Amino acid sequence: MTTSDNKPKVDRSLYAWHAVLICCLCLFLLPAFLVVMAALREGGSLVSAEIIPSTMTLKNFSRLLNETPFWRWMLNTLVVSTISTVIAVAVTTLAGYAFSRFRFRGRKNGLLFMILLQMFPAAMSMVAIFRLLQSLGPMTGGLIGLNSLFGLSLVYIGAGIPFNSWIIKGYVDALPIELEESAYLDGATPWQTFSQVVFPLMGPVLATVAVFNFIAPYSDFVFPSVLLFSEDQYTLAIGMQGFITGDFSANWSLFAASAVLGSLPILVVFFSLQRFLVQGLTAGAVKG
Repeated sequence: MTTSDNKPKVDRSLYAWHAVLICCLCLFLLPAFLVVMAALREGGSLVSAEIIPSTMTLKNFSRLLNETPFWRWMLNTLVVSTISTVIAVAVTTLAGYAFSRFRFRGRKNGLLFMILLQMFPAAMSMVAIFRLLQSLGPMTGGLIGLNSLFGLSLVYIGAGIPFNSWIIKGYVDALPIELEESAYLDGATPWQTFSQVVFPLMGPVLATVAVFNFIAPYSDFVFPSVLLFSEDQYTLAIGMQGFITGDFSANWSLFAASAVLGSLPILVVFFSLQRFLVQGLTAGAVKG
């Protein structure tokens, strides 16, 4: 016979934690749900008496794709994000590895300087960046200057170097140095050791840095609004602003539709690399 004492005990606190997590999830998903409903609602209002529209339509998406430069804005945004991601990953991978494995003059001061740079918000450098690009424009034929996608990309690359280098350094610190020592004993050069031994092990942290460097330019509004002037150079955030800036012509439905379509590349990138994010962020946090 089995008695009540033999029944497994259920920790009732788990139900409370599950309820809290479900409430947090609902609060997190509510804004996204309201944006989707606004995109499917007729008219240009953001809210109405009905949370879920009685009649849903795709007219807002049709207008967005056929009557606005949405595709141009999306392409510009992807160009800036891709350039920023590729160059930032390449530069900070080498910088993080050098700071982790090599001992050279100025190494300690360089690390401290990068930490100090992270203490100041990027907006503080806005005037200096504007003047710098203004000066570089005539010297580079407009390639690196104001109203230039490549110039905007360089701003994001420079802003992310300290943080990304520290993440990669912490990850490399956690890798066993014996692997590299074995490669050196076999006659490998420093570059061969890095490219054939260390680099293949850096997948998680490189994915983490890539996601950060892709999302930051994609969602930023401040720098593009100051550095880009012509509509054909607008990023998605600047283009979307035009839907809601008019006092009597604000169209929140088009804004919501562009937000829904604009979020798709971010979702694709995130879910493609999300399995690496936790490992890339936590590696190097505990060493021993």
